Amino acid sequence: MYARAAAALTSVTGSLVIGVLVLPGTAQAAAGHDRQVVVAHRGASAYAPENTLEAVDQADDLGITWVENDVQRTKDGALVVIHDTTLSRTTNVEQVFPDRAPWNVKDFTAAEIAKLDAGSWKGAEFTGARIPTLHQYLERVEHNHQRLLMEIKSPELYPGIEDQILRQLGRDGWLRHSRVKHRLIVQSFSADSVKTVHQRRPDIKTGFLGTPAVAELPAYAKFADQINPSYTTISGSYVDSVHALKGPHGKPLEVFTWTVNDAATAERVVGYGVDGIITNTPDVVRDAVGVLAR
Repeated sequence: MYARAAAALTSVTGSLVIGVLVLPGTAQAAAGHDRQVVVAHRGASAYAPENTLEAVDQADDLGITWVENDVQRTKDGALVVIHDTTLSRTTNVEQVFPDRAPWNVKDFTAAEIAKLDAGSWKGAEFTGARIPTLHQYLERVEHNHQRLLMEIKSPELYPGIEDQILRQLGRDGWLRHSRVKHRLIVQSFSADSVKTVHQRRPDIKTGFLGTPAVAELPAYAKFADQINPSYTTISGSYVDSVHALKGPHGKPLEVFTWTVNDAATAERVVGYGVDGIITNTPDVVRDAVGVLAR
């Protein structure tokens, strides 16, 4: 596999990255940003059921080092990896628990969630895939020697989830210096949640999901190392404005943009100078931007 067989390049941020061809005259070339991180969104979710261990393994099979996931909390306090705040779209919860509408994640115990099929909706070959606990997910990412962009999903529903996630990361060895420095980023759409992580563990790299106004960027730079917007909301000048500021670790702010799934869009955002591309089709993006080494 690419991830196990070839050496990765190191970016200006110290993260292992996928190299890309830089087009002369682009904002990226001018800024000296000659590589992008390619992140498998919810794992390689175009090809395997999102946020499952199967999706993590599919990303690894494709040679993708970085995976992204979403973390929520069950009724009895377990941390689980799932995107939607309800279970209905990606599991058979309506068949297993027909009287429990609206099937919110927070209303089910970990044992109940463990009974659900989280793979059949993606294809018969994935029947029996499960919603993993955060512990199970971290174990698989570690087994594959991958890196993790973790999203704290809807933290307003789960008071104190930041501290709980940090405890779990600690128990699983993910707060060791080498992993914090090179293999972990924590992000959220909630500025308060990102602030909390930064306050508790200033050494952890953090990202804010969204597109703050340029005038507001200095405030975000106090607690976030990345500004991670939708690709539909950015331009080269916006990316330049982000890069002009330094984050809490004294390095230029980065931009990881989402969710880019086709070659043309990948090439366009590379021209903007983004530092990372979050995608359901990481192989398509990797191939589109021109791999130098992996």
